[in-house]
Amino acid sequence: MRYLLTLTLLLGLIACANNTNVSEELPETTNAKSSRWSDPTLILPDNFEAIVVADAVGRARHIAVRDNGDIYIQLQQLKDGKGIAALRDNDGDGRADTLAYFGEHTGTGMEIYKGYLYCSSTTEVFRYPLPEDGALVPDENSRELVVSGFLQQGSHEAKSLTFDNDGHLYVNVGAPSNACMKEARTKGSTGMDPCPQLEWQGGIWQFDAMQAGQTQQGNGERFATGLRNCVGIQFNHEGNQLYAMQHGRDQLSYLFPGMYSYEQNAELPSEEFLKVDNGDDFGWPYCYYDHKQGKKVLAPEYGGDGEKQGRCEGIEEPVVAFPGHMAPNDLVFYHSDQYPEKYREGVFIAFHGSWNRAPLPQKGYFVAFVPMRNGSATGDWEIFVDNIAAETTIEKPKDAKHRPTGLAVGPDGSLYITDSVEGKVWKVRYLG
Repeated sequence: MRYLLTLTLLLGLIACANNTNVSEELPETTNAKSSRWSDPTLILPDNFEAIVVADAVGRARHIAVRDNGDIYIQLQQLKDGKGIAALRDNDGDGRADTLAYFGEHTGTGMEIYKGYLYCSSTTEVFRYPLPEDGALVPDENSRELVVSGFLQQGSHEAKSLTFDNDGHLYVNVGAPSNACMKEARTKGSTGMDPCPQLEWQGGIWQFDAMQAGQTQQGNGERFATGLRNCVGIQFNHEGNQLYAMQHGRDQLSYLFPGMYSYEQNAELPSEEFLKVDNGDDFGWPYCYYDHKQGKKVLAPEYGGDGEKQGRCEGIEEPVVAFPGHMAPNDLVFYHSDQYPEKYREGVFIAFHGSWNRAPLPQKGYFVAFVPMRNGSATGDWEIFVDNIAAETTIEKPKDAKHRPTGLAVGPDGSLYITDSVEGKVWKVRYLG
């Protein structure tokens, strides 16, 4: 018996010693524990995880995340009579524990600047002083009107916004038409020349970021023109440069069937990722970009034939061009260090998804990534988050269960994504 006990003890010590040696030889890992709120339906690169922050905040547009992690989302439709959702994660698991609403208007623009939450309706820009007492929701009586006087328009009315390093506010003012035709969306109609919409629409306007009570016509400077609609605009603060994603025009094959095929219409014109400087003219409605030919061409409403450049020669070209009609609705530059090195200085773009590709399947409904260094693309764009729509084939937009709309980078370096259908919100983090 004593022999057996001794032998058992020796074997146990050997096993412990072996286990200790094996443990010491194993490489260290920094992998974070996967969240219980992880969404396995999204397709992500290896070692990334999408956490469901909230399931149904309302039809979400753009998003802003405060330094303390509080989240603010502008809504497309009122929810419980309010137009802005506020979320807070109290226990740090990525899931919002508190959801509240405030604000009486709907809209798109949403960004935090110098202690204020800026937001927009279709005709105005507002701001709320962010609370400093630990409260989540700002005092609604503290709201200030920053800019008013934008024209009422039935389409492309989103007033997305961003700020530069020098105290300026930039506001997208979309054009209220497809191609400034004399007879809107009518087969064979020619375009108005000059296009009267370019006077107060179809461009980006610059304002004083801190001054209240401004109007577009009284205080705004037209910073850039010839832009049909840029729902996504973003100032790259490290590169000190304004960028925008333009929605290209629609219905080439429908309006000019003898000139364009369905297949050409499905891909053209390009959705353009643009570097925007003061005074730039990007050519709308007279021109559009054809990524297959690699040039700006004259629109058919103004005498174009699909190849001729004419007055479009020398017009500003995109940094990157994407296939048509995928509806880029937001972009954000990545300057954090949570993600691997390849993502730093690059840009994420939310493609809301197409409607104008029939009879071909629709495209988009994903978040793309463009690698960049020093303001220039360094490689091909790629899909970063896919299957957001949760459907393999989409014939029309309402088939999509979710559509990505807003993007923001949180204080920990995670990417936040909003959904305009049900109001789902994801937080994408790196586990490696």
